[in-house]
Amino acid sequence: MPPTLRRRQLPYDAEAARRHLRRADPVMRGIVQRVGPLAIESRGNVYQSLLRAVLYQQLAGAAASAIERRFLGLYGGRVPKPAQLIATPPEALRTAGLSRQKAGYLHSLAEHAARGELRDARLARAPDDEVIAAVTRVKGIGPWTADMLLMFCLGRPDVLPVGDLGIQRMMRDAYALDALPDAAEMTRIAEPWRPYRSAGTWYLWRYGDVITAEMTL
Repeated sequence: MPPTLRRRQLPYDAEAARRHLRRADPVMRGIVQRVGPLAIESRGNVYQSLLRAVLYQQLAGAAASAIERRFLGLYGGRVPKPAQLIATPPEALRTAGLSRQKAGYLHSLAEHAARGELRDARLARAPDDEVIAAVTRVKGIGPWTADMLLMFCLGRPDVLPVGDLGIQRMMRDAYALDALPDAAEMTRIAEPWRPYRSAGTWYLWRYGDVITAEMTL
């Protein structure tokens, strides 16, 4: 079984974020009411979180989980240290089901980590834009993955992933838009959520789950 990402206490007040969203935005007030308490979590470390993100890119859950198990099996079921991953030939990584491209991404990640560019202590103190710049230097890591790292690993409170199709769709539906919003419109809609746009984003995702569950009843 893949190792569980270690949970940490959220570095901001979840209840304060929930109250702010209810006060600041009438649409979000209704969403918060239907979804309930904010249950966003902060987990893992930067290297491990990015490694898992690469393994899961463009794959369905079951297939990605199987590849993750085979990949970790190359290292006795443990997450490899950067030096171990660098020393693993691409051909060995491909036996776990990884494409040549993903093998290259993992080596790039390990090289950046080995040089100390992804240290948790360093990135925990860095502003959001510096974190994004640091992690997107890794091959295969784009802005969306950087946003997920900020929200769910580093626990940053004010992240709005404008490239997330699910959030675009939920904004369109919740705010009765004629089409999917672009980045500028998403930023405008989410302006009242500041400084808790991460919480607003989480609520939109969960609201989509609530609607889907109600439709299956």
